[in-house]
Amino acid sequence: MPGRFSVTSPPETLRAFFGYREEPDFPPRYNIAPTQPIAIVTAQAHSQGQERHFGLARWGFLPGFVKDPKKFSLLINARSESLIDKPSFRAAVKRRRCLVPADGYYEWRRDSARAAARPFLIRRTNGEPMGFAGLYETWSDPNGGEIDTACIITAPANRLIATFHDRMPAIIEARDFHFWLDNDRVEASAATALLRPAPEDALELIEIGNEVNRVGNDDAEIQRPVSAPIKAERKRQASLF
Repeated sequence: MPGRFSVTSPPETLRAFFGYREEPDFPPRYNIAPTQPIAIVTAQAHSQGQERHFGLARWGFLPGFVKDPKKFSLLINARSESLIDKPSFRAAVKRRRCLVPADGYYEWRRDSARAAARPFLIRRTNGEPMGFAGLYETWSDPNGGEIDTACIITAPANRLIATFHDRMPAIIEARDFHFWLDNDRVEASAATALLRPAPEDALELIEIGNEVNRVGNDDAEIQRPVSAPIKAERKRQASLF
């Protein structure tokens, strides 16, 4: 499951890919971490998911029923299988589905109990951005202050990603953006049918250096490859170990 990710495409590329109306100008982010602001894409009500908007939210979902955020566990991810039943996400999956733009995310592989974890960048093989499925919620404090919060939905990992983790972000294909974002006409049970592992040949794994381990490192250098990409069609010949 993603605990760090990146958004590095130019703003105009992301706007064209996700189809939102705003024209935000923002720098590339190479090492986004929990509690930091993340970009989200939502849809205007009654637009059938077609009229989309860009926004920012804190990465760390707060359900509306939370009284004291300091006493509530940080929810950066939500499991696809339990969204409809879990009280924390039940309302949001019905009415507040969103997309989280990304260009890649990171996972770490530990070869043995004593070995240092090795970081890998996971991205599309074709270089396109990814739309992670997400949920958002505006949490209100007792004094009337509001915080926009969001989380990323995970699905079971495909076989390639399972070499690192048993979960992966649920990636919504561009052709399905409108369906996922249509909170008015598309029931949660139908929308969640999109939450499945990405095809193995859609992603590649790139081992990178340890600079990514420090959240303060947020530049292109942290994505510098230290070995050739590992792709699904090569995984029997190329070893992660």
